[in-house]
Amino acid sequence: ILITAGPTYEAIDPVRYIGNHSSGKMGFAIANAAANLGAHVYLVSGPTNQQIQHARIHKVDVVSAEEMYLAVHARFKEMDVAICAAAVADYKPKITATKKIKKTAEPLEIQLTPTKDILASLGVLKEHQFLVGFALETDNALENAKAKLKKKNLDLIILNSLQDKGAGFATDTNKITIIDQNLNTINFELKSKLAVAEDIMNEIVLRVLK
Repeated sequence: ILITAGPTYEAIDPVRYIGNHSSGKMGFAIANAAANLGAHVYLVSGPTNQQIQHARIHKVDVVSAEEMYLAVHARFKEMDVAICAAAVADYKPKITATKKIKKTAEPLEIQLTPTKDILASLGVLKEHQFLVGFALETDNALENAKAKLKKKNLDLIILNSLQDKGAGFATDTNKITIIDQNLNTINFELKSKLAVAEDIMNEIVLRVLK
């Protein structure tokens, strides 16, 4: 099983970056849940303080979206399941300064360019693989998640909304809705991320082994 976790950092200069609030807790919890079920896990993680807790987890550290893209594509063909739980930056600076940008009284403008869409690229490449994505939404959550499921050729999508108290970044809990290819939905109550990870893996196993 391939799992991505954590944020990516997109360098502005040698000391600054564009990032997000992802802690990696959800992705690491899924990796541990998968390993506990007997899977061999290839975990590609952006910068995070989370620690692996299982001998069957092989962790690869990356920083940028490009590094995560390359690490994921290096192993995807060997995988049976891929779960993209990382919060990958959608944009990066078009030009990265080679030296620290000095502060002045003038406004600083940074031109951004899109990063490679890792999940969509796997949706194009997948053959036998069971592909799972995440959707973190702030509005029109269900509609946006269903659209992402279809657009990126996923088998399941895990929806969590920042409108739900206790869900989202940096918390120890999460509240999810799982949506399948037929747009069937399964709603779960607020739980610890460890329990949520077990729910996610149980739903994947039911579908992969049926």
